[in-house]
Amino acid sequence: MVMNKFFATMMASAVISAGAGCSNAQKTSQTEESSPLPKVYFIKDITPKNLIRIYNALGRKAEGKKIGIKISTGESNKSNHLDTALISNFVRTINGTFIECNTAYAGNRNTTEAHIKAAKEHGFTDLAGVDIMDADGEMEIPVTGGKHLTKDIVGKHFADYDFIVVLSHFKGHAMAGFGGALKNISIGIASSNGKAYIHSAGATELADSIWEHMAEQKDFLESMAEAAKGVIDFTGDHILYINVANRLSVDCDCDGDPEAPEMGDLGVFASLDPVALDRACVDMVFNSEDSGKAALIERINSRQGTHILTYAEELGLGSQKYRLITIEE
Repeated sequence: MVMNKFFATMMASAVISAGAGCSNAQKTSQTEESSPLPKVYFIKDITPKNLIRIYNALGRKAEGKKIGIKISTGESNKSNHLDTALISNFVRTINGTFIECNTAYAGNRNTTEAHIKAAKEHGFTDLAGVDIMDADGEMEIPVTGGKHLTKDIVGKHFADYDFIVVLSHFKGHAMAGFGGALKNISIGIASSNGKAYIHSAGATELADSIWEHMAEQKDFLESMAEAAKGVIDFTGDHILYINVANRLSVDCDCDGDPEAPEMGDLGVFASLDPVALDRACVDMVFNSEDSGKAALIERINSRQGTHILTYAEELGLGSQKYRLITIEE
């Protein structure tokens, strides 16, 4: 396969400043396999077959008696959540259960009953079991080394899983700038009260008071990174990350009436490093030759979205420098 100018840019050997919104990718060759930089695998064509191929490329198999697949079930039929037709073969291959937690805002997924109804309407219950992890309460896991949180409040059922597959729809987000793997394991795995705890940077643990305690933007982004650290420390090596960068709206799947995407799909990305993974997706947005990228870039920049990557790297969750490995068709 011959790479076009866009992909050649992404694979350039020079590492450019993240602040410029440019590439942190380095060219990969067989002689560089010993490089300490984390690998981010990439396939341009978003197909059921390629989702399985990129999972296999990671070399870390989802194994255990109970495998949780962390997805977003989507707020409404208008949301751009992952299509079950795309992920069905992959879900059956790893024999996992979809895991989610209830939201902290009024909507279609703020109670377990409503959440299961939304999951059913969007086809998830026809494909696999759906576990709303805070249906029976919540649990606390420790967060160390941060500035805002000392714990992460997650769904009680989270402890039931032997392995977590973080299957994220990469897109924009009204509050975080963008949503990828880090958001999916922080806000996504947090219980309703845990979401309030993150959004308030530790000021409240009550979902009912979330809007009265919203944190400053950088504190919120840092709290998401700290919550992600809690999840990563808890799971150890029993976790992997896949981002599907399609339907690239400026709005998250938690938005019941999102803006239509203005730029084209990018592809499927996967890594064992969530920081590198999200950074690669952001880099590819910024380096795209698609003129429709402007809206998504504005959303990311206006919310200081990449600060979560900087802080997560400081916390030791991963690296913003990586090797992008394109899997050819």
